[in-house]
Amino acid sequence: MNPLSDRLEIHQAFSAAFRGGGSWHGPGAEAQMVDAWSGSASAADRAVLAHCTGPTLDIGCGPGRMAEILAAQGQVVLGIDVVPEAVFQTRERGAAALLRDVFDQIPAEGRWETALLADGNIGIGGDPITLLRRVRETLNGEGRAVVDLAKCGIGIEIGSVRVETAGRVSEPFPWAVVGVDMAGFVAAEAGFEPPSIHQYGDRWFGVMQVAA
Repeated sequence: MNPLSDRLEIHQAFSAAFRGGGSWHGPGAEAQMVDAWSGSASAADRAVLAHCTGPTLDIGCGPGRMAEILAAQGQVVLGIDVVPEAVFQTRERGAAALLRDVFDQIPAEGRWETALLADGNIGIGGDPITLLRRVRETLNGEGRAVVDLAKCGIGIEIGSVRVETAGRVSEPFPWAVVGVDMAGFVAAEAGFEPPSIHQYGDRWFGVMQVAA
C-alpha cells in the first residue's frame, strides 16, 4: 500500500468527476451521482448560501459552484480544496481558491465569519468532531459554520467512500455522515452553540454559532 499513490489516484478520480460524470459510494446513502457538483447552484444551494454572511471560507469547495455565487454577490470568499482540478475550476468561475488542506495553515486564520461545509463535507477525514474543532479555529469569535446534514435518523455513520468514474473506482478514503439528530452533539463537542436546523425540500443543513 502506497499512501502517496493512493492519494494521487483519489485526486485523479475526483478530477475526472469534476470534469463531468461519476458516482460517489459511501456511508449514509446508496451511490450518488456527482454531476450536481459541477453544475450551477440550485435553489437549495442558494438557501444554504443565504446563511453565509461576511467573509466566507468554502471548505472542500469542489468545482466552485457555491463560491461562485458568493463572489458574484461581491462577498469575500475563499475556496480551499486538496484537488488541483477543483481549484482550477473554482478560479475559472471567478472565485478565489487555494490548493489547501483544512488542517494546514489557512489565510486569515481566526478571522473568517463563516465556514461552509457543503455537500456533506462535514464528513472530511471521517471524524466530524475533530474537523469542526479545526473549523472553529479558522473562525472569529462571532463566527458560524454552515453545514449540510443528512436526514434525521442517520445518527453518525463513519466509514469510507470511493469515487467511480468511467468504470474506474478510486481507493477508499475515510468519510463520515452526520444526521440532523446528532448535529447538536457534534456541535457541542466542537465548541459551537446548539445549531439552528433548516430544511429546503429534501435538503437539511445546520448553522452552528461559535460558543462564547
